[in-house]
Amino acid sequence: MRLLIVEDEKRLAVSLAKGLTAEGYAVDVVHDGTEGLHRASEGSYDLVILDIMLPGMNGYRVCAALRAAGHDVPILMLTAKDGEYDEAEGLDTGADDYLTKPFSYVVLVARVKALLRRRGPAGGASPVHEVGELKVDTAARRVFLAEDEITLTTKEFSVLEQLVQRAGEVVSKADILEHVWDFAYDGDPNIVEVYISTLRRKLGPTLIKTVRGAGYRLEVRP
Repeated sequence: MRLLIVEDEKRLAVSLAKGLTAEGYAVDVVHDGTEGLHRASEGSYDLVILDIMLPGMNGYRVCAALRAAGHDVPILMLTAKDGEYDEAEGLDTGADDYLTKPFSYVVLVARVKALLRRRGPAGGASPVHEVGELKVDTAARRVFLAEDEITLTTKEFSVLEQLVQRAGEVVSKADILEHVWDFAYDGDPNIVEVYISTLRRKLGPTLIKTVRGAGYRLEVRP
């Protein structure tokens, strides 16, 4: 699942991004309201963590603009101190929940998970993808090949999830990096090839095809 953090306190934003990435989410971060509105409008995010006090456009206005445009993505609002945030006003603009800073990271993760569960699969789509003998349950994060359950690491599952959601299409290395390793990754882009190789060992050598110069495709066979 993809999360967007809109937070101008950069240290806090990066800390939250690292923690949520470790939880298995793909996380993007922006630091002002105008860019946050643009990214939330254009991106396919499952949840937005939105600070109230932002440069460019405050969180109330971002939230109201998203709802006015018909976006139903869950929004968790953050505020710096009691009194800065009017809960009624925040909920009137369409926020789903809020947290007052300083907050416990454990509480934030619990709120995020609760909002994602409440929403259910995006767009009402089934969380279970079946491609031949491969079955991937993105809600339970379980993978089956024929009758056998295959154990994957968090990153392996996230890479496979990108491929299975676009089965039969070419998914570029850049797309996988963006969605699985997010904005903060500045290491070797060949890390994608390492995980593709591991997935082939676990799922069989022919399921994931390399399309030279373009990316990878999860094969769909009749």
